[in-house]
Amino acid sequence: MAERRALAVIGGGWAGLAAAVEATRQGDRVTLFEMARQPGGRAREVEVDGLALDNGQHICIGAYTQTLRLLGVVGVAEGAAFLRMPLRMRYPDRAGLALRPGPPLLAFASAVLRQPTWSVADKIALLAAAARWLVTGFRCDPALTVAGLTGKLPRAVREELIDPLCVAALNTPAQEASASVFLRVLGDALFSGRGSADLLLPRVSLGAVFPGPAARWLAESGAILRLGHRVQALAAGDHWVVDGERFDGVVLAASPLEAARLCRPISPEWADAAAALRYEPIVTIYFRTGATVLPEPMLALPSDAALPAQFVFDRGQLGGPPGLLAFVISGAQRWADAGIDATLAATRHQAEIHLAPFLRGELKPIQVVTEKRATFRCTPNLRRPWMQVARGLCAAGDHIAGPYPSTLEGAVRSGIAAARTLGAERDPT
Repeated sequence: MAERRALAVIGGGWAGLAAAVEATRQGDRVTLFEMARQPGGRAREVEVDGLALDNGQHICIGAYTQTLRLLGVVGVAEGAAFLRMPLRMRYPDRAGLALRPGPPLLAFASAVLRQPTWSVADKIALLAAAARWLVTGFRCDPALTVAGLTGKLPRAVREELIDPLCVAALNTPAQEASASVFLRVLGDALFSGRGSADLLLPRVSLGAVFPGPAARWLAESGAILRLGHRVQALAAGDHWVVDGERFDGVVLAASPLEAARLCRPISPEWADAAAALRYEPIVTIYFRTGATVLPEPMLALPSDAALPAQFVFDRGQLGGPPGLLAFVISGAQRWADAGIDATLAATRHQAEIHLAPFLRGELKPIQVVTEKRATFRCTPNLRRPWMQVARGLCAAGDHIAGPYPSTLEGAVRSGIAAARTLGAERDPT
């Protein structure tokens, strides 16, 4: 049996936690360093006046197979953590695309044909485009944008389906977003198996979905968690040295800027690639409003230059207090620049226009969360930093090169891949 190795994981977000869990299961002695006082990274719980909120409304889908697998490892039952529901693009005043259970191809085709507001020509155009994407294996010219890929589709299809899905998945407007990455997400979500397109909406705070249970599982499994510890130096030699402590291998799962700082003496080229990433904010606005109950736990919203939010979540239907609404603004650079007051006013106006039949009482803002570096800008031909930096040193995070955009599943998969790569170095057989 191979000797247990000492492995350092730098960063306690979802990628670092996934790497730590996987490495522990492989038999490594893991020490996890996290600069914050709580794990979770950009998908974590925040508290406002005694109310547990999330720093953003992250969701999963049925195709997030590795995330769901790791939840089971650390003892989280899917049904306790998530409300699973078929994909529905429901708007406040109308139904939209709604998938039913069944074989993916038939479910998608049936949903398009049943869509109540599109014309026959709209439906045929979308089904023809989807057939072309399927035949090509959901691949396209890597230089193409989503707008370029879908520009010939009818306006209603683009505005009510393509654009909201694009900004939700890639956090990048369709005019700038990578079509090849979008197609990969679309293919996995809509056509990879039964339930792959299902929405998994968190019933509990993000900290209780994975970071908290993962941290407890790691501690119970003998891993060392050093929260509130910002790593100052990473050095190579006979062993890897993290702040003076020797390790056999390192998973660098910090943010791109932190990782670039630590990695520059080891690989300037890798550090340059990480530091060159550009970012797009996400703004989440929480309102309390009496006993408001929306028709669905999640609604899509008409959005334009004056109406910022693309989605609203009824947290009262997702384990939160009644009347708590979370409005999500993706691709939010314009609104981050405009400031909190302007964004609040525009979102309130949007709610009063489109949610008026459901609102009960005054909309009272309780928190605005602006994640300035929520995700990297997922643009065509983007050069992302690669996983293996050097022997014994692997990088992990949703920004690492891979098929997915900046998502929880992308982060989890990268962490697992990094841990397994280091494990293969330990035991080539």
